[in-house]
Amino acid sequence: MSEVQFGLAIVATINAAIRFSVPITLGSLCGLLGERSGIVNIGIEGMMLMSAFTGFMTNVLLSRPEIDPALQAGPVRLTLALAVALLTGAAMGLLHGLLSIQYKINQIISGTVLNILALGLTGYFYQREAPTLGKLPNLINNPWSRADSIELSLADNFTFYLPYDIGRILFDKDLITYLSFVLVFVIGWALYHTTWGLRTRSIGENPRAADTLGIDVYRLQYTNLILGGMLAGMAGAFLTLAAVGLFEQGMTTGRGFIALAVMIFGNWKPSGALKGSLLFGFAMALQNQLQLFGINFPHQLVGMLPYILTIVVLAGFVGRAQPPAFAGKAYEQE
Repeated sequence: MSEVQFGLAIVATINAAIRFSVPITLGSLCGLLGERSGIVNIGIEGMMLMSAFTGFMTNVLLSRPEIDPALQAGPVRLTLALAVALLTGAAMGLLHGLLSIQYKINQIISGTVLNILALGLTGYFYQREAPTLGKLPNLINNPWSRADSIELSLADNFTFYLPYDIGRILFDKDLITYLSFVLVFVIGWALYHTTWGLRTRSIGENPRAADTLGIDVYRLQYTNLILGGMLAGMAGAFLTLAAVGLFEQGMTTGRGFIALAVMIFGNWKPSGALKGSLLFGFAMALQNQLQLFGINFPHQLVGMLPYILTIVVLAGFVGRAQPPAFAGKAYEQE
């Protein structure tokens, strides 16, 4: 392998790792908001899958010839599709809240219901090869004006060049990718520097004490589950509106459960979740990129890497990690 080819393979691997890490990052943030509020959410997989489906089908419906051209315009069509995916995730979060908070159903069973519901509904209404007018574009479309650099024009008379490799890593991404990294820092800051964050952490540790101080425990739990559902909805939208542009049955392929492992690996902190997501994203990227390095390895074993890593993380960190004290318990208000 030449030096140029090796450099291209490195860039491709980094970009693939980032792309694979996005839904895991958003899913782990979803689980984090729930467990910090005392609600275990293993329904992230179902939330992601249902949102991926509804976002994609909205894109399909708005791509039909009889639809008003104003709605078919890329920004409008894709914004509406993304909004539907977010609302779907919010609705799934609300359903999880109703089952686990209102009716005191075991939270593990409630999350399992979401996963089965999403798998059944998306499988029943699945349409193979449904056409659309396109997916979310990258920040800069086809910016490579020279072989060794990327030309960026911020104004008519202001143009500068970035090295090709750095430019591809920084700018060859879609809007949801950038939002996911921004949300990590926003949620991390809010969790430790705002009233909402203090109250969220308090009800996850001792809801009775928080209740005596006048905090509405149930309302905050519902709020955080809905917000978490929207994050899972964004993860699903990323799969069908940005990464792939198509919907396939069961296309989340365990990402929701990997997100839970990442949340534990990150010790229920957004920054830790981001680090874990990038690690898992790199493991998933190796499935497709090893051949670029000239390494011939059975693809079945390579495909097992993310899931083996999940088992290792769970085996190595579950016993040592300290979850919120009240996570998984139904709170009874006196």
